[in-house]
Amino acid sequence: MFQQHKGKRSKKVRNIVERGAVKKFAEAIGDLHPIFVDEETGRNSRYNRNIAPPTFPRVFDYGTIEGLNLPNKGLIHGEQTYHYERPLLVGEEIICYSEVKNYFEKKGTHGEMGFLVLESFGEDEMGKVVFTSTQTVIITEAVRKVLIGW
Repeated sequence: MFQQHKGKRSKKVRNIVERGAVKKFAEAIGDLHPIFVDEETGRNSRYNRNIAPPTFPRVFDYGTIEGLNLPNKGLIHGEQTYHYERPLLVGEEIICYSEVKNYFEKKGTHGEMGFLVLESFGEDEMGKVVFTSTQTVIITEAVRKVLIGW
């Protein structure tokens, strides 16, 4: 169903690791560690400023992969992993984009299910990768039927 999208990438999008957004995110996940929210702790850290929680890139804009039209409802967030070269620093600009890495299908108890694997990237202003993220989106039989117009 999505085989033709393998290798397609979104255009790069600029994002800011904004202090207020980091604080709200830390509050939402229930982790108000001082390295995320306290400016003095950040200044006194080895990074000389605050950093973002590891799952913060979830809020970034990664652009749109042309032709990859997924519905807003009915998808299952199967898995997501992050790999960091270094922490995200509050105030820095991160350039993000995503790529379709794989698509495969499996027969389940409720019909055929699709597994869409997306890899996302965050780079600094010099083009050096700061983090990568791999996400698996599960597309149920019901959603697949809607997508193919049954």
